[in-house]
Amino acid sequence: MSFVINNVQVLFAGLALGSIYALVALGFVLIVRATNVVNFAQGDFAMVGGFAMVAFLSSGLPYWLAFVLALIVLGVFGVIFALGVYYPLRHRSYLPVIISTLGASIFMQNAALYIFGPQPRAMKRLFDTPGIDVGGVFMDTQYLAILGFTAIAVTFQYVLFERTMLGKKLQATSQDKDMARLVGIPVAAMIAFTFFYSAVLGGLAGALVSPILFVSIGMGSIIALKAFAAAIIGGFGDITGAIIGGLLLGVVESFGAQYISVAYKDAFAFLLLFLFLMLRPQGIFGEKISEKA
Repeated sequence: MSFVINNVQVLFAGLALGSIYALVALGFVLIVRATNVVNFAQGDFAMVGGFAMVAFLSSGLPYWLAFVLALIVLGVFGVIFALGVYYPLRHRSYLPVIISTLGASIFMQNAALYIFGPQPRAMKRLFDTPGIDVGGVFMDTQYLAILGFTAIAVTFQYVLFERTMLGKKLQATSQDKDMARLVGIPVAAMIAFTFFYSAVLGGLAGALVSPILFVSIGMGSIIALKAFAAAIIGGFGDITGAIIGGLLLGVVESFGAQYISVAYKDAFAFLLLFLFLMLRPQGIFGEKISEKA
């Protein structure tokens, strides 16, 4: 019985951790679908979200107000990022844009270092109650918050993309920008909204995970690497795949740390990625592409 309870405990922690990877992986996938380039600064949106929460809470604002303001700041930051990093290079090949996102990532980390210093910052938890016991399984309230907000974000995204006109326009833009432009869809505005939404997802991930990992300059890079791996495992460019890939990665990482070694916890994510690249390079939901000889 204790073995089952222990495994459920590990599974619960893995799903919560995987939810963070899934949120950031979603940001990767949405921007790839909209612009055909990878935003390597996506993980740093999580870092900015964490530091924004620290700044707002330090000023004495209530937790929920600080949370909402942090997401608004991230959304505006995402639009500025699109205008300053992507838009000037939109007619170039994908390589200059990718390099510009790497440069933006370095700039964001150094700006945070200058403003907040190198010392990791602790952040208060969403709930004062540390957790609840359910059948012998201790459920940390911060982990519950992560799972809850992730479920809300995924549901909202489904409704947005499948049930609204804005979602249809976003899908049309991601599939064929020229055709979308011909039928009157404001492509530039749709791409800017994609960056806005992706930044909010990154900021949400950062705000939720910061009470567990602490807020630090390098937190975004670590999350981004694993979220990028999750996006590839799920099938790069597939929204459902990003969610499933993130959750799977978190579960594998947690069970690996529990039964093999905590010291090599980060390695399990990339071992899983390696196995997928060897056995199923198109990912879980990706389609196999054949080339003529």
